[in-house]
Formats: sequence, structure tokens, C-alpha cells
Amino acid sequence: MKDMDFEKQIAELESIVRELESGSISLDESLALFEKGIKLTKSCQKMLDEAEKKVSMLISDGSGDMVEKDFINEE
Repeated sequence: MKDMDFEKQIAELESIVRELESGSISLDESLALFEKGIKLTKSCQKMLDEAEKKVSMLISDGSGDMVEKDFINEE
């Protein structure tokens, strides 16, 4: 999974969800897909966390100069 980019992992997750929702696979297959989906979810979350750490915003410090400030989610 490490060699898969974020978009490919999301596409794989969507495929897994469709297959699980179809109900046409065995319990063993469902459990295997569920486990793969959990691994993909964790990998995607890690990528998002890493990306958030890299994001920075340029803001004015009041004197017209631009300073770099860490991105803070203000929800």
C-alpha cells in the first residue's frame, strides 16, 4: 500500500465498499476485504496527517511583511 498514492487508495476503498455492499461474496471474502479496507483507511489517514503538517499559510504580520505560520484547523 505504501507504493499506492492517495487517490489510488481511495479508489480501492470505494471498490471494496461497493463489493461489500453487494452482498454477493462469502463471509471469509467479506472479512478479508474489510481488513484490507481498514489498512487502506489507516494509510490514507496517515497521508492526510502528514499533508496537514506540511501545510503552511502565509499571512501578513501587520507591517506588510509576509511570515510563514503553521496551518491550524480552526473548527
